[in-house]
Amino acid sequence: MKRVVTMGEVLIDFIPSKKDCLLKEVESFSKKPGGAPANVAACVSRLGGNAKFIGQVGDDAFGDFLLDVLMEEKINVDHVYKTKEANTALAFVSLRADGERDFSFYRKPSADMLLSEEKVDKSIFSSNDILHFCSVDLIEAPVKYAHIKAINVVKELGGLISFDPNVRLPLWENHEECRQTICDFIPYADILKISDDELLFITNQKDEESALKRIKELNPQLTFLIITRGGEGVDAWYDGVHTFVPGFKVNVLDTTGAGDSFIGAFLFALSQGADFRINEILKFSNAVGALTTMREGAISALPTYDEVKQFIDS
Repeated sequence: MKRVVTMGEVLIDFIPSKKDCLLKEVESFSKKPGGAPANVAACVSRLGGNAKFIGQVGDDAFGDFLLDVLMEEKINVDHVYKTKEANTALAFVSLRADGERDFSFYRKPSADMLLSEEKVDKSIFSSNDILHFCSVDLIEAPVKYAHIKAINVVKELGGLISFDPNVRLPLWENHEECRQTICDFIPYADILKISDDELLFITNQKDEESALKRIKELNPQLTFLIITRGGEGVDAWYDGVHTFVPGFKVNVLDTTGAGDSFIGAFLFALSQGADFRINEILKFSNAVGALTTMREGAISALPTYDEVKQFIDS
């Protein structure tokens, strides 16, 4: 069984008490643990896999809370650091009636951004690791170079690299810089997961066929290319062979963490080392994503393996 190691931000999502209104109109929020790489690690662990998270939080109450959550989820936190130089990142979320959301981030800078490459040691990793990361912590900050070091170490050891850009434009002063940075990191990936709307932004193309061609130009050696389409399903290319698997129709409460739970489920299934059947893994991942949207929050909404199997079989 492989280990899934995720790296980047862990933060507090403040979920609004009221839906379908502007953020300024919300009177109260619920505190929920979040951050895409942390969500992925939690999904892997909740399903029964071996997960480790690398990151940094502030030496504050929110950081303490997040560390407690990660440990409760049985995630290895040996390389989650604390700093007094910045606070733990916060994200205030506004929800539309359909469960889609907008974010307002407080992280200028936040503790995760200050994780230095000196704290990323080769001894952290093994050849049996899948390293997963996103684009939020690829901004021009120390954490970007910590990512580059980790990626190079895992590549050198013979592990796998998984990249979900998870575009959050409000965190970038320049949208073109965001696009270019993501394109710079795509060549590192063995596994690339992108949503359908992100695909067109990242590639700067107007149609999907041209966008897919651009991805293949950026990384001709890509093993898995996964394009998620929300409730409609997922298109995937495994060693160039195309597969489409439809999604599950559910009553959506909150889409926060849905994409993270999908890729977390995919990496969990890949890490188990059983006979590889792409259709079954994608169906399983779709089910995890669907179940996550039926509950509030990200980590708190993740299903167990038994819940997923029962959902698929029902």
